[in-house]
Amino acid sequence: MGGRWDGVRAGQGGKVIAASPFVVIPAGGSGTRLWPLSRSGRPKHLAPIPGRDKTLLRETYERALGLTDQVIILTEAGQADLVREELPELDADGVIVEPSPRGTTSALGLAALELLARDPDAVMLSMAADHVIGDLPEWERAGRLALGTAAGSDHLVTVGLRPRHPATGYGYIRASGPYQGHSDVLVVDGFVEKPDLEQATEYLRDGNYFWNLNTFSWRASVFLDELRRWSPEHFDGLTAVVRAARAGDSAAAARLYGSLSNQAVDYTVLERTDRLLLVPAQFGWDDVGSWPELHEILASDAEGNFVQGEAVLVESKGSLVLGEGLLVAGIGLEDMIVVVSGSAVLICPKSRAQDVKLLTEQLRRTGKINYL
Repeated sequence: MGGRWDGVRAGQGGKVIAASPFVVIPAGGSGTRLWPLSRSGRPKHLAPIPGRDKTLLRETYERALGLTDQVIILTEAGQADLVREELPELDADGVIVEPSPRGTTSALGLAALELLARDPDAVMLSMAADHVIGDLPEWERAGRLALGTAAGSDHLVTVGLRPRHPATGYGYIRASGPYQGHSDVLVVDGFVEKPDLEQATEYLRDGNYFWNLNTFSWRASVFLDELRRWSPEHFDGLTAVVRAARAGDSAAAARLYGSLSNQAVDYTVLERTDRLLLVPAQFGWDDVGSWPELHEILASDAEGNFVQGEAVLVESKGSLVLGEGLLVAGIGLEDMIVVVSGSAVLICPKSRAQDVKLLTEQLRRTGKINYL
């Protein structure tokens, strides 16, 4: 299969059944990991990322068009207008809005119910709005294979990335045996939480462990069957939400949706199901999950510094400096993050960048929510 999705799937006995391919892009979140550039009102996928001339949401949307022309943004009510401003070409059916953020189980379940109503044979691929991807041909190959596998079987499918190094910041998926003899699709053995360095090194040597990219594909009906099996409270609750919305009672729909437990689909369905397959892939990928990770993909100078905006550095190296409206002057900076954005300034060692989330939590606790 080459180019875009071909619009058909092979059913039982080789029968060709019409199907509607959709790419669903969950685009929500509170924007804490790249604070203060990314904030609740301007999360990472909508923020102006240094070194890139498009938002990550725009990049993701355009990448999805390489697979299908049916691309849907799945977002929360507080970000829906921002999404439509960023992607004005979307029509009314191009955005699915959560009344409130309730985790990926609820969000993807809501999307599956909506797509099933549009087409009983709908197959979807879900991919994050805020990832940076290299090697687009390989990414498209994996995406097409995931869609085709999901459409032609009663399985859920995930795309796993072969580890490039022993990463301790990512979750892993173990998958070994080939599915029906095809080495390009594997049967998943289980999920593994973020490992320590020794474990991650062993995973790299083993060859059967893959980074979890949170990229999934399935027929809407198959996913909903598994949701009903493994998390009936979500299935029943979402069914009630959709019923209320279709009856025109948006207030009841929002109330019911807000009562759902906030859980990731990994925990409620994917780690429990015995119908999960994995498409192994190798392409450049970064979830830009921290300031140091962003620094790694930027073009730094000979001293390892990346500077944007007004800045003067003396005897400094390995630092990321972003100035917005102010002159940043630094002496002897080494492996530092300095970000001026709007009304806030962040200064921290790169080694402590994982604690930016703790900082935003403290801002919330102390009532400084206008900086979030």
